[in-house]
Amino acid sequence: MKKLFLLFISLFFGGIIFSQNTPSAGEIHGNFQANGQYYNPDASIGAPPVPEKTLIQGFSNLMYSTGNFTAGIRYETYQNPMQGYDPRYKGSGIPYRFATYKLNELEVTIGNYYEQFGSGIVLRAYEEKGLGIDNVLDGMRVKFSSHGFYLKGLVGKQRSYWGQGAGLVRGFDGEVNLNELFARPNDSTYQAPKTKITLGGSFVSKYQDGDQVTYQSSTLKVPQNVGASAGRIGISRGKVNITGEYVYKINDPTAFNSYIYKPGDAMLINANYSQKGFGVYLGMKRIDNMSYKSDRNATANDLNMNFIPSFTKQHTYSLLAFYPYATQPNGEINYQTEILKKFKKGSALGGKYGTDITLNFSQVYALDTTRYSSLDSTRQGYKSNYFGMGKRKYYSDFNVEISKKLSPKMKMLVIYANQDYNKDVIQGESGFGTFIANTGLVELTYHMNGAKSLRMELQHLYTKEDFKNWAMVLLEYGAGEHFLISAFDQYNYGNDIEADRIHYYTAAVTYLKDATRISIGYGKQRAGIFCVGGVCRYVPASNGLSIAITTTF
Repeated sequence: MKKLFLLFISLFFGGIIFSQNTPSAGEIHGNFQANGQYYNPDASIGAPPVPEKTLIQGFSNLMYSTGNFTAGIRYETYQNPMQGYDPRYKGSGIPYRFATYKLNELEVTIGNYYEQFGSGIVLRAYEEKGLGIDNVLDGMRVKFSSHGFYLKGLVGKQRSYWGQGAGLVRGFDGEVNLNELFARPNDSTYQAPKTKITLGGSFVSKYQDGDQVTYQSSTLKVPQNVGASAGRIGISRGKVNITGEYVYKINDPTAFNSYIYKPGDAMLINANYSQKGFGVYLGMKRIDNMSYKSDRNATANDLNMNFIPSFTKQHTYSLLAFYPYATQPNGEINYQTEILKKFKKGSALGGKYGTDITLNFSQVYALDTTRYSSLDSTRQGYKSNYFGMGKRKYYSDFNVEISKKLSPKMKMLVIYANQDYNKDVIQGESGFGTFIANTGLVELTYHMNGAKSLRMELQHLYTKEDFKNWAMVLLEYGAGEHFLISAFDQYNYGNDIEADRIHYYTAAVTYLKDATRISIGYGKQRAGIFCVGGVCRYVPASNGLSIAITTTF
């Protein structure tokens, strides 16, 4: 590793030195981010004492490019990891370094790289700092594109904190755009067809040493190579766009699925219709035993090779996001629809300035399955009715969003959401069952003279289960171009335990200038789960002072 890093540095700075003798000296760009928090123990909210008192983590990317050559490194430090992040990140180092060269249709990358095939159900290497996820690949990738053909091939190992996973990942992806393939740009009589069609396919394989595991006092024989193949299609014509993808994975006994030998598969369909002032979206997803990890013994979010998108509304307002959905790779069937309508100015519903209304509905159910006997020697686990929906509901969300300008300086946003949340399934708990939450929000934004503004949020959550009712008030003042001052209070006034009817207050000041953002805040954070795109992590309760700095150059 050290020899490879020294070689990379030599090439990196050698490229800079060499470029000084050429007309183009190249460019250096990068970014920096640091987050820290001082922790106060607070027994009333369950915030534990932190021995270090202050925890700090951050990173910086440095990228150099000249002509067709690009190289970069990222330094990370966790001194020590903040609460809610895996303690295995503790330490500092350079887990990301790469060099890419592009010549005509060919592009070659050595070192680390992020990649996605299709929708990501068969392969997605990505980073999400907010979740503490970074499954970047380390190896080699080749891309080729020419006249409607797009090809990718890769090999590498995934990052696992400061090391690498046990499995070797290999993959190939190809896509053809039929319109580009058959286009005749030099023919003046040629008319491009109105229907656009794209076809694609992928194959991904993982290899891991060892063909036996011990599970529940039994020795099981497991495959060393596990392959998954995918096919996809995209069709668009005028106002209509339809995409679909199907994935099949051979038997992949892992700790995540209790080492069953059932093959996995996934189907994903999206359809959109849009015209001026109106749009409709329909989505359907069926997942069956599609956890795909490069280490058969990995659990939780570790070493995921793929990404399963959540067809549910991604709420950003705090009380609306109290009950987010986490995808269930071992099996789910998920539907979502959304309708957007813009009412014109001067119409009955549009009023003087127009009105936007969005309706969204999603639901997730278990698969319709029949379990085999525990004595079944094939260890298939269960069989499923492919087009059937199970009786157990995991999640549903119906929400209405109304956005309206009230005057030249004021606008209003109103949201109502009704959610069913099966905590036992989504959070892996037991004995809680399903919560039914009704949440409402009113947001008012007033723009004053210059760059000053005032924003207010009023939120309320009503539920008979869990911690019962919550109320929230937020005020945010934009003090010119560079300062943002905010304060909010979340109050669990409906808690059955009087001592737990707690105010979770926070105040923050943010400085903004060009690409730099510095924020300092103090307050209490309730315990819960934080999700991005259906992938979640647990966030413990905390009380203290926090600081965040980001900048790019």
